[in-house]
Amino acid sequence: MAGPLALYVPENAGLGGVPLVMFPVTAGFPSPAEDYLEGVIDLNRELVGNREATFFARVRGESMSGANIHDGDVLVVDRSVRPREGDLAVCCVNGEFTLKRFSRRGGRVWLLAANPDFPDIEVGDGDDFMVWGVVTYTIQRRK
Repeated sequence: MAGPLALYVPENAGLGGVPLVMFPVTAGFPSPAEDYLEGVIDLNRELVGNREATFFARVRGESMSGANIHDGDVLVVDRSVRPREGDLAVCCVNGEFTLKRFSRRGGRVWLLAANPDFPDIEVGDGDDFMVWGVVTYTIQRRK
């Protein structure tokens, strides 16, 4: 059975630069079109801050749907970032990877689901636990 995440390392080949427009894209009323490009944006440089500590993970399942993270989404995860309260974190609990919101309550670590159909996880003293990394970006297909 496949786990909740499929892990990948970044590859520095392929895309090169993608065109970048240098005007704000409003989310309210449309602004007059500006049909010029200002340069290119390198998605590896934009999304991968620390190449040695960054990997991609494809989400499997819907336990984080309330955080707008769905089955098939791609996460950019940085292992060099320490989790803070409320961060989305990829964790390994007893040999299984999971994506949850990181929390501390009463001196205990909790991994919080963002879907009421899935339970929160309290990390117990006997659990083999590690934070694998913190989610820095999510990539979603819109169509």
